[in-house]
Amino acid sequence: MRVLVPFAAETPKTRLESVLSPAERVAFARAMLADVLRAIVETGHEPTILATAPLELAAPGLELPDDVATAVSVSVDERPLTDAVNARLPDGDATTADAVAVVMADLALATPDALERLLTGTADVAIAPGRAGGTNALVVRDPAFTVDYHGASYLDHCAIAREVGATIETIDSFRLGTDIDEPEDLVEVLVHGRETDRALAYLRKVGFELDDRDGRVGVRRDEQSMTETR
Repeated sequence: MRVLVPFAAETPKTRLESVLSPAERVAFARAMLADVLRAIVETGHEPTILATAPLELAAPGLELPDDVATAVSVSVDERPLTDAVNARLPDGDATTADAVAVVMADLALATPDALERLLTGTADVAIAPGRAGGTNALVVRDPAFTVDYHGASYLDHCAIAREVGATIETIDSFRLGTDIDEPEDLVEVLVHGRETDRALAYLRKVGFELDDRDGRVGVRRDEQSMTETR
């Protein structure tokens, strides 16, 4: 099985601009990518980063450990996500061994166990939906299936699978269903991140901490840390 990890290499995580500077967004995005790649490699697969621009595995903030870096490759494709992924899905000669998985780079909570549930299924199309109807990860085994990442893509992908007669499995997973896009999503990393996760370590490094002073859990940032890292 080929495993693709799409990654916006130049201007990642723009919806976090209210809480992170451009340089910090790059560093945080690379930390999440590193965590996702490590989790995939620990399932026994060799992921390919589908990057929008050239990306070195030793780039600052990414710097993959040797055991991960040796299993990872980079493919550059400047096309929109839908086109880039469709160009790499199984073709008409595909068999089960030619299945393609697509795992988003901002699944900071992903673990090998959660990914195994997705990668070891038998359905023609397995989908791990995100919140608000997105598609956070999927596996495609049917060569007639194509992706469309616009709008409520989970519903669109289910409809496309039905149209081509493909069997569908929905992977109900909190860890795969949590993508980190908005400032409020940082709460999930601080609450559920593992101590070995780079994303959690980065948020702590730049001064983020949980804030429950108003009775609801949010995040706040230490002003001294913010000054030091910008």
